[in-house]
Amino acid sequence: MKQDGDVAAECDLFKGDWVPDPSAPAYTNASCHAIEDHQNCMRNGRHDSGYLYWRWNPWDCELPRFNPEKFLDFMWNKSWAFIGDSISRNHVQSLLCILSQVKQAVEVYHDEEYRSKRWHFPSHNFTLSVVWIPFLMKADIFKDMNWVSSSEIQLHLDKLDETWTDQYNKFDYAVIAGGKWFLKTAIYHENNTVAELLFSFRTTTPDHFENGEWFSGGTCNRTAPFKESEVDINDVDAVMRDIELEEFEKAASIGAENGMLLKILDTTRLSLLRPDGHPGPHRQFQPFAKDKNAKVQNDCLHWCLPGPIDSWNDLLMEMMNRGTHQ
Repeated sequence: MKQDGDVAAECDLFKGDWVPDPSAPAYTNASCHAIEDHQNCMRNGRHDSGYLYWRWNPWDCELPRFNPEKFLDFMWNKSWAFIGDSISRNHVQSLLCILSQVKQAVEVYHDEEYRSKRWHFPSHNFTLSVVWIPFLMKADIFKDMNWVSSSEIQLHLDKLDETWTDQYNKFDYAVIAGGKWFLKTAIYHENNTVAELLFSFRTTTPDHFENGEWFSGGTCNRTAPFKESEVDINDVDAVMRDIELEEFEKAASIGAENGMLLKILDTTRLSLLRPDGHPGPHRQFQPFAKDKNAKVQNDCLHWCLPGPIDSWNDLLMEMMNRGTHQ
């Protein structure tokens, strides 16, 4: 089922299912120090471990595991950026954790809030960055000290945020993503006037809140993946993904005319099948240590590390392999 050794036969990598995998995760919270507290599920007291022993299996080909040595060799004198919201930061931590098992990175930059960061791998002169820009376009965000909205967000549809546009030509590779922030209440501006707009967004991953939302007691207590027949994507995520695919096709066509190769990392469906991979109540350290019935806020959007998001790197590696063999 493979071609050219490590290159999987051409197929749709994003159609498949999760299958049991007895192999240990590529790293643990003890062997990787890049995990943020809110995604450090083991440290925070999550006792079940079944969610760690699954791998993504495309239906029509074999997906090789991420090879950190090969990835770093390919990244000699190159740079890679993850541009987007906190899911992008979640993803870059996963990649860092896997790479750190063979080579260590040095953090060389962080912004004031530690949302945007940059690391350097001296062994390969490889730079890895995360640029926190939740809307990608210019946005005026009004928050209090606890990052609670104090006024409507002002979005400028015809102005990209210079935080990333001033940098993107420095990157050899970039994964750009957004989504959930576009569900927030906002006022849209275009040509310095308020625009007539109903909806404009895209997403890479759905959440799994049940019995409420993040602000109203929603939880995610499942301990195994869904089967394909057990879950349907909700209307909002379906619309967001459709828009993402439609706009990608337009951008890819324009990019091709200008010598730019664009590919899509379609993680929506494979993520939908993993309600078991979120921190849930274990976004906090030992949330039930003092009271086993404590009411705590759940995180059913971001991913435990290690966890299902590690498979996204298998997909990136395979997409990169395919690009080099074309």
